[in-house]
Amino acid sequence: MPHLSTYFTLEEAAGAHGVKRLKEGLDTLPGVTSVSVSDSGCVAVDYDTTGIRQEQIRQKVQDLGFLLKEQE
Repeated sequence: MPHLSTYFTLEEAAGAHGVKRLKEGLDTLPGVTSVSVSDSGCVAVDYDTTGIRQEQIRQKVQDLGFLLKEQE
């Protein structure tokens, strides 16, 4: 099973409640093995590539109501 990590930066820090909601939401995705969110709004997701793709993770973050900074 190939494993990868992907990283996103939130437009705004999520706060304790938002971090919990984000982690719980991403944990429901098949293939996601761990989620961490820093106080500054950096999101790191480890996942199994046989279960999910990076774009699906990005979409779930947005579906949960979080805006992502565009990658430069």
